[in-house]
Amino acid sequence: MAGNSFGNLFKITTFGESHGKAIGVIIDGCPPNIDIDEDFIQSELDKRKPGQSKITTQRKESDVAQILSGVFEGKSTGTPIAVLIPNEDQRSKDYSHISDKYRPSHADYTYQQKYGIRDYRGGGRSSARETAARVAAGAIAKLYLRNQGIEIFAHVSAVGTLEAPNLDITNLSALLDVRESNIARCADPATANEMIALIDSIRKAGDTIGGKISTVVRGVPAGLGEPVFDKLHADLGKAMLSINAVHGFEYGSGFSGSEMQGSEHNDIFVKEKEQVRTRTNFSGGIQGGISNGMDITFRTAFKPVATIMRDQETLNEDGDSTIISGKGRHDPCVVSRAVIIVEAMTALVLADHLLRFKAYKD
Repeated sequence: MAGNSFGNLFKITTFGESHGKAIGVIIDGCPPNIDIDEDFIQSELDKRKPGQSKITTQRKESDVAQILSGVFEGKSTGTPIAVLIPNEDQRSKDYSHISDKYRPSHADYTYQQKYGIRDYRGGGRSSARETAARVAAGAIAKLYLRNQGIEIFAHVSAVGTLEAPNLDITNLSALLDVRESNIARCADPATANEMIALIDSIRKAGDTIGGKISTVVRGVPAGLGEPVFDKLHADLGKAMLSINAVHGFEYGSGFSGSEMQGSEHNDIFVKEKEQVRTRTNFSGGIQGGISNGMDITFRTAFKPVATIMRDQETLNEDGDSTIISGKGRHDPCVVSRAVIIVEAMTALVLADHLLRFKAYKD
């Protein structure tokens, strides 16, 4: 099965299935002598783990990360870091009713067509459970970036048509405190309360709803990214679109930029405190595929979770029409748990490009 690895110099390979014994990740290319804060790694995993509130799946997983290699006396050694996360609360019987049925908008049919076999227990490898391994790897990437003065912040900016107002992003640590004070993980308290009520009402109706996550990255030097196929925004887009349920990605002005004129959209260069800046940031911190030193900004759109607690029409493996019932433990809206996944994938892209940038400089 190809496509399990991500990155060039800072490279990860994930493994495991939703209802297997464990999931995990191997991180190759992490620089040596990075302080590996296991408490921080665990705190990142805790933000993604299931069962944390009434608006998330009630599957109970402690998601305790076990570092098997690549760390000695609290520091990275430069050798591959292996992280294992055991699965604890599998309920495979919850999926016996779909063993020969294709769930609408899931990967069941496509996996069957590609491989001729599929693990129907929670989707196997296609399950979002795999993203816990990415979060563990992303936490280590964040520890590396932190030493370089780079900080990443994401929050839930929309659920359905309910959108948070634009935030003052001057103090990212303050926004992080607000985000973590509510289960919606929205950095605007008033909108967070509305989001929670909306998601809970959708859950009670047996349905699901989508949302958007906004991200800002501060402290990225000018020069990260390649000018043609490995553009920084292209790699960020690939990273976001590789996350389960993501259906859209836009950076800077995004789709709204297509409605503007060049005289409005151009970011004018200025000099502030001996540094080159731009007066506006419609470019989202990236021009020509390369970072320009401004904040990197982008939004990621998530579709509604495909499993709903209602009967739906579908087909079985013989091609016959049948009815499928929604059972098991599923998120009514994934975005509150996906915030940390978005940050993790962002960190992995930036760590990889930063190492590539340093290679040029050396």
